[in-house]
Amino acid sequence: MKRHLAAAATATAACLTLLVTPGVSAADATADNPYERGPAPTQASIEALRGPYAVAETSVSSLAATGFGGGTIYYPTSTSDGTFGAIVISPGFTAYQSSIAWLGPRLASQGFVVFTIDTLTTLDQPDSRGRQLLAALDHLTQRSSVRGRIDASRLGVMGHSMGGGGTLEAAKSRPSLKAAIPLTGWNTDKTWPEISTPTLVIGADGDTVAPVATHSEPFYESLPSSLDKAYLELNGATHFTPNTANTTIAKYSVSWLKRFLDDDTRYEQFLCPLPRPSLTIEEYRGTCPLGS
Repeated sequence: MKRHLAAAATATAACLTLLVTPGVSAADATADNPYERGPAPTQASIEALRGPYAVAETSVSSLAATGFGGGTIYYPTSTSDGTFGAIVISPGFTAYQSSIAWLGPRLASQGFVVFTIDTLTTLDQPDSRGRQLLAALDHLTQRSSVRGRIDASRLGVMGHSMGGGGTLEAAKSRPSLKAAIPLTGWNTDKTWPEISTPTLVIGADGDTVAPVATHSEPFYESLPSSLDKAYLELNGATHFTPNTANTTIAKYSVSWLKRFLDDDTRYEQFLCPLPRPSLTIEEYRGTCPLGS
């Protein structure tokens, strides 16, 4: 009888601890993976214009930013699921954050904190944009108004054109990053054997600014063979395709970020087996299974 009472007391204490421990939800405590966020994914859910989370946004003035040009933070309004992984996204040459703004609410609604930034000048080169991506991540996790919603151990970077080249620079400089996605990236450096961050390279078959043969393809091929990596070449697309809402970019970016920021293997089904060519995919290469 005493043993039964003791067991019941222990179980009750565990439940009380769960209820009062900040940042721990029932979902966190019971899931096989404590970083899983949102319901089980489907093809429809990763292609949707909005995911399961309501999203709010807040602006960061250039005057409040150090090492980058300010921007807009998009974040899930819910706090019941604990903290979220976070991504910073850089625009390209001569461009502003408005050129990649569509990715903010689209990714945030799937369960991420997303920071679309302006660069110090619109003419900044990839190495500078890489440093600015990292400065923006530091702002996001250390000084932003939403820092309490972020798991600082689960961070990623994205960028378009020279911002894509900056994405590779940031991943090279900070190996602790969990995911990198250059979008029709441009960089004079074509080889990236130093990168240890899982990287999804997205190119466009009709890109004449950063042709895949001299940019995205050599970027991908130069990444270590032991790395979790993928190459998605968009069909019927141009260098500027990432500047407007695009379902193919969104669905594979969501899947990649979920798989590597959240370690959420529920999304691996959309990445492995490798997607086949289609009306929107010219080519897809990658390493499967992931995380092996």
